[in-house]
Amino acid sequence: MTRLTAEHFVLDLTDRPRVGFRGAASADHLRACGFELPERPNQALRQADGSLVTRLSATEYFLLGAASDDGQRLADEEARWELGSTANYLLPRHDSHAWLQLHGPRISEVMAKFCGVDLRAPAFTSGQVAQTQVARLSAIVINSGSASAPCFELLFDRCSHEYFLDVVLDALGEFGGVLAPLA
Repeated sequence: MTRLTAEHFVLDLTDRPRVGFRGAASADHLRACGFELPERPNQALRQADGSLVTRLSATEYFLLGAASDDGQRLADEEARWELGSTANYLLPRHDSHAWLQLHGPRISEVMAKFCGVDLRAPAFTSGQVAQTQVARLSAIVINSGSASAPCFELLFDRCSHEYFLDVVLDALGEFGGVLAPLA
């Protein structure tokens, strides 16, 4: 196995499961499934299993699968969901959103090359979410890292995957960044 030596890198997690839920009963549904929820919109909360629950609005959640089970928990939740309440709608996100994960100590500088929002600490701290324009596309940026291990989750229109990845890799190039293989 080749060891990654680049300080800045991007992982393409587009094939890892992710799912959304929307509606007045979504919070109750997710809690019943064992998820802890962020208190307010535009916040994300890491779960004990490594998955990430992102609250996009008062009643909309976007969940990202964990590396530890390659997102199987979320795939199972999506498969089990049944329409029992018109106040909790499943929002399949696998086909609508691509997912990149950006790593490195200067990722806020990388993002500044193609995003007008200030994503530097302390303006954009761990657990914060920005729903904004990135590389001229609507995107969700989640600060899922820490001060010692900066990490941003980038979610955007799946049809623009190749274009968006090229933009990220071009910006990363200045910092010696690479597209890393999934382990």
